[in-house]
Amino acid sequence: MKILMVNKFLYPNGGSETYIFKLGQQLEQMGHQVQFFGMEHEGRIVGNQMECYTSGMDFHSSKLQKFLYPFKILYSTEAKKKIIRVLEGFKPQVVHLNNFNFQLTPSILYGIRDYERRSGEKIKVIFTAHDSQLVCPNHLMQRYDTGEKCQDCLRGSAFNCTKNRCVHGSLVKSFLGSIEGYLYRKIKTYRFIDQVISPSYFMKEVLSTSAVLKDKIMVMHNFVDKPVTMDEEDKGKKDYVLYFGRYSEEKGIRTLLKVCEELPDIPFVFIGSGPLEEKVNRLPNVENRGFLIGEELYEGIRRAKFSVFTSECYENCPFAVMEAQMYGTPVIGANIGGVPELIAEGQTGELFESGNASELRDKIKSLWENEEKINRYTKACQEVEFDSLKTYCDKLLQVYS
Repeated sequence: MKILMVNKFLYPNGGSETYIFKLGQQLEQMGHQVQFFGMEHEGRIVGNQMECYTSGMDFHSSKLQKFLYPFKILYSTEAKKKIIRVLEGFKPQVVHLNNFNFQLTPSILYGIRDYERRSGEKIKVIFTAHDSQLVCPNHLMQRYDTGEKCQDCLRGSAFNCTKNRCVHGSLVKSFLGSIEGYLYRKIKTYRFIDQVISPSYFMKEVLSTSAVLKDKIMVMHNFVDKPVTMDEEDKGKKDYVLYFGRYSEEKGIRTLLKVCEELPDIPFVFIGSGPLEEKVNRLPNVENRGFLIGEELYEGIRRAKFSVFTSECYENCPFAVMEAQMYGTPVIGANIGGVPELIAEGQTGELFESGNASELRDKIKSLWENEEKINRYTKACQEVEFDSLKTYCDKLLQVYS
């Protein structure tokens, strides 16, 4: 089978990029042909045989880019023409869309269907919903200025985005986001998507507010690479509570640091990076190990007594919650978005009200002082099974077919 993966970024940038790279590798190992379409970038690590990509766009740079922003964000003739060229050269049976709004724009959907009409070839269009972009103009369901969670655009007007200045706090950018949301809702562009893969039941509920999408959505939780085989000596826990992820407001870092300060006798280890790193470095009971990958990261995860996932934004299907449990580490997680779907409360971890510092503090303190419960949770985590990459791809091929 020939599969064209589409994503605006074709270099390591975040979760959706990790997703497409791993899928591509696994599908090729299974005997399928996979190529990629998106923006050109000096860090690009995947591509297509036509060497055809859209020009790079950085909306935060030059005056010219800012002038062109209103036009390129809504409809890109370049993206439409170039994806048609790639389709003509590669002739895939499946186009698997990921993040495409703003930089590539939904113009690529028209390109795919135009190619179909000209060639007589049928293409199945799959979309993995990494966020709520198709129903929320700023894709976070969160107001920029206050961080307040918001679903006004889901069942109401897309111009709530303008009213609340949801895109970077900018009236102009928020208005453009509203126009994009209104336009593609009005002309029902997303009807060209055949199947939507939602990584969580929460995201399915969010996307189901779209009449065009609601009957096309299926849930497939993300895959997690199986842990490496550990020697007996590697299985022991060490005395620390782990946070791993981005050091930023929406991930609840300020709340977590407040709790760390109130629990000076409990050692915390942070693995990651982000804008609040300076604040992370200030507390004496917090060890900042920085951004780690591979075995160093996994060692940090499996040696922790338990981990905390403190997000204060609507999460979809966070890898951090799944990976912790796969490596035998219980999770105290924020009860928000798709997080509670991944934690068996009272078995593999516990939940707390997102943003509630006092409840988080009490949960951490109580679990830290209860070795028997930690051991029980750890044992349950070691029996948790999420889809491996191979199993996920087996399911994905059924969707493709």
